[in-house]
Amino acid sequence: MGNRTVVGGVTMGLIAILFFTLILRVNSNNHTCRMIGQSGFMEFSKEGDLILAGIFSISSTRKLKDNGYQALELKFARIVMFAVEEINRDPQILPGVTLGYRLYNGCGSENLIRAAVEAVNSDEFKDCTGQIQALLGHSSSGVSKDINLILSSLSIPQVSYLSTCACLSNKKLFPTFFRTVPSDSFQIKALVQLMKHFDWRWVGIIYTVGSYSEEGTAQFVQAAKKEGICVEYHLPYSKTSRVKLRRVVKMLRVSTSKVVLLFVSLSYTKSFLSDVKKYNITGKQWIGSESWITQPDLASETTKHILQGAIGFALPRAPIPGLAEFLFSLKPLDFPDSTILKKIWERFFDCSFTPSNVTTMCTGREDLHTVSSDYTDVMYFRPENNVYMAVYVAAHALHSVLQCNNSSNPTTGKPCVTKTQVLEHFKYVNFTTPNGIKVFFDESGDSATRYDMVNWQIQEDGSVEIVTIGQYDNLFPDGEKFKLKDDVKFVWGGNSPEVPRSLCKEPCPPGTRKAINKRKPLCCFDCFECPEGTISNQSDSLECLICPPEFWPSKKKDKCLPKPTEYLSYKDIMGALLTAFGCVGIFLSLLVSIIFLTHKETPIVKANNSELSFLLLFSLKLCFLCSLTFIGRPSDWSCMLRHTAFGITFVLCISCVLGKTIVVLMAFRATLPGSNVMKWFGPVQQKLSVLSFTLVQVLICILWLTTNPPFPKMNIMYYKDRIILECALGSAAGFWAVLGYVGVLALLCFILAFLARNLPDTFNEAKLITFSMLIFCSVWIAFIPAYVSSPGKFTVAVEIFAILASSFGMLTCIFAPKCYIIIFRPEQNTKKMLLGKIPTRTL
Repeated sequence: MGNRTVVGGVTMGLIAILFFTLILRVNSNNHTCRMIGQSGFMEFSKEGDLILAGIFSISSTRKLKDNGYQALELKFARIVMFAVEEINRDPQILPGVTLGYRLYNGCGSENLIRAAVEAVNSDEFKDCTGQIQALLGHSSSGVSKDINLILSSLSIPQVSYLSTCACLSNKKLFPTFFRTVPSDSFQIKALVQLMKHFDWRWVGIIYTVGSYSEEGTAQFVQAAKKEGICVEYHLPYSKTSRVKLRRVVKMLRVSTSKVVLLFVSLSYTKSFLSDVKKYNITGKQWIGSESWITQPDLASETTKHILQGAIGFALPRAPIPGLAEFLFSLKPLDFPDSTILKKIWERFFDCSFTPSNVTTMCTGREDLHTVSSDYTDVMYFRPENNVYMAVYVAAHALHSVLQCNNSSNPTTGKPCVTKTQVLEHFKYVNFTTPNGIKVFFDESGDSATRYDMVNWQIQEDGSVEIVTIGQYDNLFPDGEKFKLKDDVKFVWGGNSPEVPRSLCKEPCPPGTRKAINKRKPLCCFDCFECPEGTISNQSDSLECLICPPEFWPSKKKDKCLPKPTEYLSYKDIMGALLTAFGCVGIFLSLLVSIIFLTHKETPIVKANNSELSFLLLFSLKLCFLCSLTFIGRPSDWSCMLRHTAFGITFVLCISCVLGKTIVVLMAFRATLPGSNVMKWFGPVQQKLSVLSFTLVQVLICILWLTTNPPFPKMNIMYYKDRIILECALGSAAGFWAVLGYVGVLALLCFILAFLARNLPDTFNEAKLITFSMLIFCSVWIAFIPAYVSSPGKFTVAVEIFAILASSFGMLTCIFAPKCYIIIFRPEQNTKKMLLGKIPTRTL
């Protein structure tokens, strides 16, 4: 099957050659582009043992126009001559063998293919002496594709120096094609990296119909999408269609992208600039393709505002020693059979080789140094190096073939090289040119990729300076392929003083998240603020992060900050007020104690056990003091102290009140005939009862502290944005047992005092105790729902308020009337006034 395919391919190739040969012979006298007097397509030749062919477009129409492009093609042809002569002088390459060339000129794709057919269809085709070993060219990707369809069936290697279409890397379609110019796929990668580096994520593209532009644009769109770069538009431009031009101009005016990639050939660039300059398109950063970015003649008074700051990738420049002198040594007299060279010479010097009254006669010895043309531009060699390398590629491949033991030509006795052998050795060439360029091919026939990144800088005098500002080298590892120079000044398009921004949507700032809008391109996303309790700390975050429990987002929601802690502090207004009330309570208790102490021998103090009164006043001082333990930052000791101190001091206080209540009841019971109750509840029994009631609370507190004591706790659940520092109860049962025991004693005291309220006495203390216990119970009954429902530090404030209110209630109700009598009604502070008249009681 494989042999049939090869035979079929060769057969088709021979049929194609015969077909084009027939066309060549039938139309040999009337094809439109051939110069008058030209007998074939071959323009320059040099005989040798081994022959290289070259295809060039030095002329384009019957009437020659030196528009620069054709002069450049002449320059390429001359570089082939220069390289061949240099190789023939080098004893290290092809020793003992001379290298020759046949350089063909054609215009239009049809004539260029005819020229290729002529190159392989020489009269000596049957003898290996005259056959070509390789073909150099063409500049155009489309022409190179057509030529290779013929050459591949004959296994003739083709080396192009300017055909950049990525399609030519397909070895199944173009098996004999090689090139010394980088493929457009590498240029596309470099352009994408350029836009990624400057963060240009929103771009427009203008292209033309044809292999180079269309396929390059399609590749760019795909590669850009992978890097997150969106294409706002990609519009075709045509030299002849005004509708397409108007569409392009309208889009340039209304589009939001600031960066425009002009991926067209040189001739189309000239036409595009000529058309667009009339519409005053400004504010754009133009990116150029390799085909035109180094052509300073594009700039004019009307187009320089467009090209100012343009950026693109160009073929790397390198000197070629001796080439400039060789180019300037060209003389028509050296090629008397070349009509086209005479025509170009006439254009260069505005003279004529035929007598004329209008122009001067050409001598053929004019000095090319006085001519400004692409041919005479020897300042920088960029594409010229590719032509130079192409000749050396063919020479090194032939040199490798001749190292083998081949049969000799029976006529000349010199080695006969077959095209198949040459093709195989093309794949493995690896050498360095005399000017220091490393050359080799990959499996697709592409050479090493190197680009100079250039920037158009138009000076005030109108001169154009194309400055190299960086490099792209595909041989370097990822991340290092694209490099900018550090000491170079950039000029940006649109007269922008800084790097232009070209984004469909500005990056989502920290504190927001990026959401894809399905109705828009990927770069035209939406930004949403992070929900409460979440942050994003970088731009274009796809999701918001939840802050740890102890943290809360900042106002901008771009970082998590420690939550502020909250507790009842002495510095708070509420804490300061409660502290003040507590101190007032201590002061009043102390004042009452002093009053009672100074009047301890008076009847009103001695009545109803003065010792219990002093003990009650002491316990009230402790109650006011224990309220202060609830203020301040909770700690292990303060949490255990505040609840236990509260429980014990209040039990001590209520026990004293309960003792006084019992004394009142017992005192009036003792006045009954035959009653000896007081001997069972004397001063000793009263102290023991107070001690017993208090010890019970002490035991409850000890049990609570040893099993599951209160501890400081950070409450992060009640508020989202702050932490409540509070004392956890530890054992809720312990807390409610302490509080419940206080409540039981208070209720018992209230009941006994209520029963004794109507006993006959001018100064019945039971009434005062009743009122104090009524206030106490009311406060603590109201405390329970308020304590449970109050948030944060207000829980502590409620508890302190309950302590102070109940303490003030007892202090005021029990001791205020007595102090009033002692200070303001001393005449009532007598035993007679206290007892009054006691009616006779009957049993």
